[in-house]
Amino acid sequence: MKKYITIIVLLTFYIGVNAHDLSGTVTNADQIALEGVGVYNKTTGGYTYTNVSGYFELDDISIGDVIYFYSLGYKNHQITITENLLDGKVNVTLIQSAVSLDQVVLVSKVNALSNFVNVDVKANPVKSSQEILRKVPGLIIGQHAGGGKAEQIFLRGFDIDHGTDLAINVDGLPVNMVSHAHGQGYSDMHFIIPETIDNIDFGKGPYYANKGNFNTAGYIDLKTKRKLDENLISAEIGQFNTLRTVGMFKVAESDFNNAYVASELVLTDGPFESSQNFNRINIMGRYTFNNREDQDLSVTLSHFQSKWDASGQVPQRTIDAGLIGRFGAIDDTEGGNTSRSNILLNHTKQLDEHSRVKSKAYLTKYDFELFSNFTFFLEDPINGDQIRQFEDRTIIGAETSYEHSIHTGNHDSQLKYESGIGFRYDDVNDVQLSRTKNRQTLLERLAYGDVDELNAYGFFDVTYKKNKWTLNTGLRLDYFKFDYVNKLTETYDSKSENKLFLGPKLNIIYAPTPNLQLFAKSGIGYHSNDTRVVTANNGKEILPLAYGGDLGAIFKPMDKLVINAALWTLFLDQEFVYVGDAGIVEPSGKTKRLGVDFGLRYQLTDWLYANGDINYTYARSTEEADGEDFIPLAPDLTSSAGLSFIDVKNFSGGINYKYVKNRPANEDNSIVAEGYFVTDLNLNYSIKNWTLGVIIENLFDTEWNETQFATESRLFNEAESVEEIHFTPGIPFYLRGKISVNF
Repeated sequence: MKKYITIIVLLTFYIGVNAHDLSGTVTNADQIALEGVGVYNKTTGGYTYTNVSGYFELDDISIGDVIYFYSLGYKNHQITITENLLDGKVNVTLIQSAVSLDQVVLVSKVNALSNFVNVDVKANPVKSSQEILRKVPGLIIGQHAGGGKAEQIFLRGFDIDHGTDLAINVDGLPVNMVSHAHGQGYSDMHFIIPETIDNIDFGKGPYYANKGNFNTAGYIDLKTKRKLDENLISAEIGQFNTLRTVGMFKVAESDFNNAYVASELVLTDGPFESSQNFNRINIMGRYTFNNREDQDLSVTLSHFQSKWDASGQVPQRTIDAGLIGRFGAIDDTEGGNTSRSNILLNHTKQLDEHSRVKSKAYLTKYDFELFSNFTFFLEDPINGDQIRQFEDRTIIGAETSYEHSIHTGNHDSQLKYESGIGFRYDDVNDVQLSRTKNRQTLLERLAYGDVDELNAYGFFDVTYKKNKWTLNTGLRLDYFKFDYVNKLTETYDSKSENKLFLGPKLNIIYAPTPNLQLFAKSGIGYHSNDTRVVTANNGKEILPLAYGGDLGAIFKPMDKLVINAALWTLFLDQEFVYVGDAGIVEPSGKTKRLGVDFGLRYQLTDWLYANGDINYTYARSTEEADGEDFIPLAPDLTSSAGLSFIDVKNFSGGINYKYVKNRPANEDNSIVAEGYFVTDLNLNYSIKNWTLGVIIENLFDTEWNETQFATESRLFNEAESVEEIHFTPGIPFYLRGKISVNF
């Protein structure tokens, strides 16, 4: 026993003698502590971030090491370690400056690319809440129900519908809706006011232990502003009777407390022959407390409501025959309304320099009603095929995680681990699918019941860094309880199922130089099936698994140029899908996806910034014959790019495009969804605290179809049905003027 004690004492003495560290605080020019500032040892590749008090501690420090301090919107600060700084403390002040690509350092993080994409967000701010999704390389979206319905999402060869294979969160609040009246994973982001968005964190693939349900193609975490630098009043007026106003106001501001409120109103008729009569109102309030020592608390309240008419899909044959125009409608009584209210609490407790506890809790009240007609008179030649989808939902959830970092060996290795537990409970009442006429008459209820769904989970994530290598491994455990009460039966009919998921993750990063990162990622993810599917199939195929792998690199040959590339694959298990538009359960076979991602970001000058991405995917069903194995609507080639500028004689702005190649609309590719190339432009002129702007969507007035489906339908005067492309037309040339004032 004495022998072991002697060894431990000698080892401790050895580490104490040979290890050196650097610690201190980082503040802004007003001497306010800055959290999340990167502290990077360019010589060794070691890195850390400041905590809630602005404190940092970086180990394995030697004389001559170059230490970078960096944060978007601040000038980089650099120091060189001298003998006086070994085991010493420094106080660093960062000076604000325009956002630039050289403010981001390439560190060995599993999702390092999102740090660089945030420059895209800052360089050319989004103009709508859904547009933030387009900042994720390779992701495209489409609207097909009047601006009030959640957008359709495409990523990595998935037609994700409205969110089935993409986990979306805002400040820790989940956006995806399980067992939704319209479709599994339904993600309506319209409750986010775009001017409040601060940054975006994303990752592609199922490689992250702290991300759970719907994280197969990837995840997106949006962060909104913790406080306002200035008050803002803004108004937009444009074509199609469009009016949008925004107000953001400070309520309280002190060393420890900050509060603000933000609101948004949107009105538009849209380009459609039958007016959309669209309106949306958002209001958000946030209070933040930070004692600059060891605690940070934020409380966010928000409410959103929206309603709209018409603007559904139309069949191509009606346009070709001249029955209606491109912006006409077959059933202009389509439309809907929805609302969402949220309470969100986030709390961080710094236990010491190396450990902290993060907690969140949320409550959401949500309702949804949608009237659609995709097939017109196929099922009911007298009354038509209009359907109503409805639900009334309450969500309660909470999560707590513990993070701790330690140093091993001769303080040349870093070990960080995070463990967490949490739950989410959805109480969905009167979720239903009904046949209706003119949004007034109930003809028949096809599905009607109550859903109760519980997801309890735990995860453990470990990151070990030694010299040029970083190893990240994790494990996630999920428990699901599904309950469904069918209200269509004469007698009480309640069914229940449960399921466990265990998903491992393993990611390896090799950084041979400070400017090059090579990575290999792997993991198993899942998306849960709709409760109505689970109970109908007696618990079979409850959690279809996704098996993913990435090989790639991020290269920064110079401070203002970043290149990324990845080769990836993703396999998805057999699943059964609840079709919310028909109230039926359909099998969906196993699928495989292979792809290549490539991107480039270049800060040409201090005022000019360029970014571009191109993504190719090969997506097929593995259980069908060649030629009949296409995955409908899965895009195989997409691209986006932009050029933005700032502070050129008071002018700023940007131009960008989005491109989607033709893609199969059905399994044998006999029906094709047409691709498109659309360009948008924005231009601003600022004088003192006033800004005048012009926003143009579809600059060249391209005729394009925003969403497309291969649908079988029948018109009122047709004897037989026809299967062909049904589409929602993309916005034509769309001009809006904007005026805003900061104070």
